[in-house]
Amino acid sequence: MALYAIGDLHLCLGAPKPMDIFGGAWVGYMDKLKEGMSVITEDDTTVLLGDLSWALDLETAAQDFAWINEIPGRKIILKGNHDYWWSTVAKFNKFCEANGFRDTYLLNNNHFEYGDWAICGTRGWFFEEDRHGAHDEKVFKRELCRLEASLKSAGERPKMVFLHYPPRYRGYECREILELLEKYGVRRCYYGHLHGGSHKLAMEGQWDGVEFRLVAADYIDFKPQTVIF
Repeated sequence: MALYAIGDLHLCLGAPKPMDIFGGAWVGYMDKLKEGMSVITEDDTTVLLGDLSWALDLETAAQDFAWINEIPGRKIILKGNHDYWWSTVAKFNKFCEANGFRDTYLLNNNHFEYGDWAICGTRGWFFEEDRHGAHDEKVFKRELCRLEASLKSAGERPKMVFLHYPPRYRGYECREILELLEKYGVRRCYYGHLHGGSHKLAMEGQWDGVEFRLVAADYIDFKPQTVIF
């Protein structure tokens, strides 16, 4: 009954945009992902940290979710900046039911239980007032509300947080998100989004009492990482 985390699958079966064109680790990435996911069993839970499909809507994303459906066990999904297919929870659940996709759930203003722990999270956002406009501020505040709603829903359970955007990396930190982690006693935070040369910006390990880990697929060699307690 393991808990795994991996982000940034960038599947492209319905909307051809293969990541192989970027070279390096991405060459043959679909085969690497398939092999990496082979360690997961029906008793396990896998958190997918956004940027899952290049599709622009749910209909086009069906082939990618058919691929995700082949991952055994429970799949918990949060939104990434490239998940344009993302819709309401009701529409997503209807889409899964219509296509026979099972054990796949959205992490959106809610939490999921794993043993004594609560799995919380949201997409997150980059925001610095001197660099971005009103639109970014609006999105940023909405993401803060979603993260707090997720954390509140978990009550007194010990909490781990999964985000797409890193709340801190070298040269940047999002104080508002970090303050929420502190306020709700979050002990572990996993994130994605950073690729290629940006890997060197990742900050991992203990910071202010929280364990941070980057789990973008190309950073972890396309192998889902076990969440260790």
